[in-house]
Amino acid sequence: MSYPVSSLIQVSDLDLAQLNRKFDLANPGRILAWCVENLPTGLVQASAFNVDDMVLTDILYRALRPVKPVPVLFLDTLHHFPETLDLVAQAKALYRLNLKVYRIQCLRSAEAFAAKYGEAFWKQDIEKFHYLTKIEPLQRGLSDLGSVAWITGRRRDQSPTRSEMPVFEWDHQGRLKVNPLANWKRKESWAYVFEHDVIYNPLHDHGYSSIGDEPLTTPIREGEDERAGRWRGTNKTECGIHI
Repeated sequence: MSYPVSSLIQVSDLDLAQLNRKFDLANPGRILAWCVENLPTGLVQASAFNVDDMVLTDILYRALRPVKPVPVLFLDTLHHFPETLDLVAQAKALYRLNLKVYRIQCLRSAEAFAAKYGEAFWKQDIEKFHYLTKIEPLQRGLSDLGSVAWITGRRRDQSPTRSEMPVFEWDHQGRLKVNPLANWKRKESWAYVFEHDVIYNPLHDHGYSSIGDEPLTTPIREGEDERAGRWRGTNKTECGIHI
């Protein structure tokens, strides 16, 4: 399913019901190939450099290799694990990523953040913390990059709130949101990693199945939900960028 070049800019004219029928059970490579072909400009991958994000980056940069590399948008919350930042640097060098890093404006460190907003601000106001460190920088980044569509690493089996997630959907700003791994299970992502020797965060080998900010992420215990280590002890299931 391709669209005439003249219609590519009019992303809002896409028939998502038709696209989802066609691609609901498609593998991520096929979905991303469609995106690269039909959205040659304005396509962005939003990546937290979790294992699923690395699968998509590998497909885009090793397998598909579009003439115009897809920008990879990383949100530096100033509170990441050192291992996460190391992986970002490794991936940038290995894939020659078109990496775009966004963070809260005018701040460059966790210490500066604490000086302005208070120590452990996430304990005082978790919603504002995520707005400052993730939601606002993401929207600013997508806008700066002229994004008409963005790619996520979400899967339906990650949590009950994602169980009905389509491959293609609209976000609140009218951009196309693409979830190429929607129908994959966690084991399929890891099978891809091992088959293609994809680099990944070593914290995944130590019980961290889903990795976010260091002070808000813990390892999971056997039998727990994949995202149980995020915001442990609260009723949060999402940081807000996908709501």
